[in-house]
Amino acid sequence: MIMNKFKTFLILLLISGMSFAQSNEQLKEAALRDAKLITEATLKYDFRTIFTYTYPSVIEMMGGKEAAAQMLESTFDKMKSEGFEFESAEIISASDVVFENDEYRCYIESFIQMKMPNMRIKTKSYSLGIYNSEDEIWQFIEAKQLKNPAMADLVLPDFTTSLEIPDDEMTTEQL
Repeated sequence: MIMNKFKTFLILLLISGMSFAQSNEQLKEAALRDAKLITEATLKYDFRTIFTYTYPSVIEMMGGKEAAAQMLESTFDKMKSEGFEFESAEIISASDVVFENDEYRCYIESFIQMKMPNMRIKTKSYSLGIYNSEDEIWQFIEAKQLKNPAMADLVLPDFTTSLEIPDDEMTTEQL
């Protein structure tokens, strides 16, 4: 009798562990999906989609969606007029998902290649993803912004994480 209860307990423990691992893997896949959506939207200058997957306090810091859209459109138009173009962008991977401060988090590694009239720029960068459980989407912020304490306090006050997010890397080559 006691042995049967113990076996049942072990089976339930195993099932709950497998369920958490499966849920964690599903969250990671969703993070990759949503990171790809925001990357594709950036290449298309689709600000509505960009804002859906951008962490809300970032948009607030930019003066709201309308002001942010105007600023981004102006910036992209100026860059385009100066010969800037995105050549490629891809999402490479997602870290393991952690649950801390009552939210799921991970970081996303991406690669972007851009071209200017006399130069090609290649960047490997990282974004922090925070799961919005109400909307069931991931929202992102550039991780390098969180390495600046003043900026981090504006966007995510008292931010701490167990995630070890790598530094961005950038290379350039003359054309």
